[in-house]
Amino acid sequence: MTDTTDDIAEEISFQSFEDDCKLLGSLFHDVLQREVGSSFMVKIERIRTLAQSALNLRLAGIEDTANLLEKQLTSEISKMPLEEALTLARAFTHSLNLMGIADTHHRMHKLINVTQLSRSCDDIFSQLLQSGISPEELYKTVCKQEVEIVLTAHPTQINRRTLQYKHVRIAHLLEYNSRSDLGHEDRETLIEDLVREITSLWQTDELRRQKPTPVDEARAGLNIVEQSLWKAVPHYLRRVSNSLKKFTGKPLPLTCTPIKFGSWMGGDRDGNPNVTAKVTKEVSLLSRWMAIDLYIREVDSLRFELSTDRCSDRFSRLADEILEKESLEKDFDRGKPIFLNQQNSSLPTQLPARAHLPSCIEYGDSHPKFEISTTTEFMPPNLQKQNEQGSPKPPADGSQLGLTSRGSFSSTSQLLLQRKLFAESQVGRASFQKLLEPPPLKRAGMAPYRIVLGEVKEKLVKTRKLLELLLEGLPCEYDPLVSYETSEQLLEPLLLCYESLQSSGAGVLADGRLADLIRRVSTFGMVLVKLDLRQESGRHSEALNAITTYLDLGTYSEWDEEKKLDFLTKELKGKRPLVPPTIEVVPEVKEVLDTFRVAAEFGSESLGAYVISMASNASDVLAVELLQKDTRLAVTSEHGKPCPGGTLRVVPLFETVKDLRAAGSVIRKLLSIDWYIEHIQKNHNGHQEVMVGYSDSGKDSGRFTAAWELYKAQEDVVAACNEFGIKITLFHGRGGSIGRGGGPTYLAIQSQPPGSVMGTLRSTEQGEMVQAKFGIPQTAVRQLEIYTTAVLLATLTPPQPPREEKWRNLMEEISKLSSQNYRGTVYENPEFISYFHEATPQAELGYLNIGSRPARRKSSTGIGHLRAIPWVFAWTQTRFVLPAWLGVGAGLKGVSEKGYADDIQEMYKEWPFFQSTIDLIEMVLAKADIPITKHYDEQLVSENRRGLGDMLRKELMTTEKYVLVITGHEKLLESNKSLKKLIESRLPYLNAMNMLQVEVLKRLRQDEDNNKLRDALLITINGIAAGMRNTG
Repeated sequence: MTDTTDDIAEEISFQSFEDDCKLLGSLFHDVLQREVGSSFMVKIERIRTLAQSALNLRLAGIEDTANLLEKQLTSEISKMPLEEALTLARAFTHSLNLMGIADTHHRMHKLINVTQLSRSCDDIFSQLLQSGISPEELYKTVCKQEVEIVLTAHPTQINRRTLQYKHVRIAHLLEYNSRSDLGHEDRETLIEDLVREITSLWQTDELRRQKPTPVDEARAGLNIVEQSLWKAVPHYLRRVSNSLKKFTGKPLPLTCTPIKFGSWMGGDRDGNPNVTAKVTKEVSLLSRWMAIDLYIREVDSLRFELSTDRCSDRFSRLADEILEKESLEKDFDRGKPIFLNQQNSSLPTQLPARAHLPSCIEYGDSHPKFEISTTTEFMPPNLQKQNEQGSPKPPADGSQLGLTSRGSFSSTSQLLLQRKLFAESQVGRASFQKLLEPPPLKRAGMAPYRIVLGEVKEKLVKTRKLLELLLEGLPCEYDPLVSYETSEQLLEPLLLCYESLQSSGAGVLADGRLADLIRRVSTFGMVLVKLDLRQESGRHSEALNAITTYLDLGTYSEWDEEKKLDFLTKELKGKRPLVPPTIEVVPEVKEVLDTFRVAAEFGSESLGAYVISMASNASDVLAVELLQKDTRLAVTSEHGKPCPGGTLRVVPLFETVKDLRAAGSVIRKLLSIDWYIEHIQKNHNGHQEVMVGYSDSGKDSGRFTAAWELYKAQEDVVAACNEFGIKITLFHGRGGSIGRGGGPTYLAIQSQPPGSVMGTLRSTEQGEMVQAKFGIPQTAVRQLEIYTTAVLLATLTPPQPPREEKWRNLMEEISKLSSQNYRGTVYENPEFISYFHEATPQAELGYLNIGSRPARRKSSTGIGHLRAIPWVFAWTQTRFVLPAWLGVGAGLKGVSEKGYADDIQEMYKEWPFFQSTIDLIEMVLAKADIPITKHYDEQLVSENRRGLGDMLRKELMTTEKYVLVITGHEKLLESNKSLKKLIESRLPYLNAMNMLQVEVLKRLRQDEDNNKLRDALLITINGIAAGMRNTG
């Protein structure tokens, strides 16, 4: 878990939290005693005691004695042999993770046991009604709410997935341990289970030994959906529905879903050459496969539950029709020639986990189930083996083995071989299947729901088999009579079941597992999470350069903006394809065009938005629209039928301060183009989506300036859309840490500009935040509820704008001074880059293998092309946390010294945006540690650059001073004692880990090829990330 996600930090019970920390600590101590021996345990305990004593003295203000103890601690660590340092790093890392697990458990426990939580549906619905909102308005607003949480693979999740699962398992055991009815024997068994889990943790390698691929990252994201969100969504929707019924008299409609999910995992190709069109296609198909597989499991459970024979007349007739159809099919099968009844399809060689091999493909007279090319070289493994051995030989006439369009074999000898192989593969299957399946029902009245759901399952199974063929790259097509393509097709029989149960007096059954399944289908659709595509604007310009050059029209990128818009608009209005099929382009351009082809083939049923990073002009959006339209025309012409779904909505992402300032003008320019506004109204329901980026804007000008420019950009974009009568959805690209726009969800949404959250919102959840917020069903339910209530409040009772123009002027002044200070240090000081590389482990972060993409967008040593994540990550490790506060002190000091101190104190009390900005900076300052940062400088930084570190520490103290003046606090986090206590509880281990990291870094920089030292460093990075509760 991370502190920045903590919307409910004040709710933790510290006594029980400390009891669990003692329990886990004691069990871990016993495990270590057994694993490393008592003599080394004495050393571990001595290091911990020294760190704890130094911390206690420092908190008491006895600085000199604390410094002496810290020097002694440093001395003892420096004398440690490498093996001992490695073991110490591992021990303290696991200790910090176990404390985090205890913290997670108590948040879960509180959620279960508190009658009404703050910011819950009950709490906020009640507040809104008391404020004068009518029950009808409340009901309509909740039902119309559209929030989408987009899971991304940003490389900030430090823990291996194996360790994450073990952590969740320990949290569940702690939950079981808190039961009051647990007997002595059960408790002893539980302790044994905890010991086993902790032992397994210790004996598991903490480090990833190879970089994950984009598909690995996507699988990890889908696993969160399967293990947690799949369970959480029905509980969350039930909670919303119950609260609505309680306060408005009407439940949430069954197919209404205020929250849905998207993903960038496998679709985000911005600066990541590993994400290709092939990867995007595979991930999208895998997501669909997992959705169908989950639905099959749910339908199986539902068939077992719905054994009742009560149903409506309409439903009874439907069940009778299904039985009659099955009977006719069996009669028809018995009368068919054997060569038509036993055909073997091309079987995939590698299938997703738990997938059954496709059974033989049978063709009727009208609709073939799959159309498999007769030219495919694919053969089942057993046939491949025989073919390699030279028997049987291919037909002399040169015909190839395969299925014709009518399903018959092109060679009699091959048919006989196929029949023999098929028979061998089916030995024992039929009789075994009979043992598993109940006998077929003879009449519908016996169990009509099982009959209808049986047909649903059969279609789902066939859909899954079809997806398996597609994953193997085999051509095939959906047949609506035997498989599902859309969620509406799947919902139809489920809603019929629901209506029948309700009308026949079995509503209590309808509102159980069946209602949950209907809500899942409505939320997850046929894809679980819709995949966004993201690419940098420059890559689209390169593609158009290639096209315009090939057509002798000139070089697109050299044209001015007006010429680009004229060309793009003219081509968009045309009906012929622009890109000739014969064009030959460089691989980079081909990859862009291939991505658009995947977008055309999958459409908006499977894919979400097309996000353009580094967007700066209206032409950036139209370029994507043109490439998308052109590819759809080409694919439609090739296939002889329209592309599935609609066009993807195109979303400009404004990231740098310069681009944020121009965002409103760009949107106005776009909406003034006749073709574009007609396109938005016709194809996207009059809806424009705009994304704002928090990471690069913060790295560009500092956190404070970025926050203010983001606020103004949102105001301007909203105003632009309002001028043209277009609805707006803002997409927030927030990171996990404060330096990249992170922070408590509720606080972030409540501090947006008024009018920017009108019932719609998209937001990214990145890296470790995905596991922290959604890794456990109980916490996932709570986070979903917080999203719903925060968006509801921001819609019905928008946050206050700046009370007077003077406040906006003051913000401009603070922002200007802050940005000058930040950029003067980071970009204009010639020594800063060298200082950054020496004082932090930034260069060594690449060994972590936590993401598939490179750390830099382009090959450069400057800060400009360094991604925001390693930039923030490195400073978090050294406890400087510089990106989140640098420049803020200079800005606040400047306006205070001009006599505006009282004004900014009023702004803090009355303006939600300003208050949340300062509160987040205060939290970051509480995690910073000046003595630790000084220790890094003294041990790692060249003497001629240490003055820069001293200057930065003065800036840090200035920032703390003025933040305390504005908030009126005497000490940091005075108003959030729970969070302060949580941070302090981790410091003995965290401080020791920082000192150990410094020692290991010093040794590694003298012996760069020492893999043991590298492992030790990476483990300290893991441990510090666990103690700081965030990474990048």
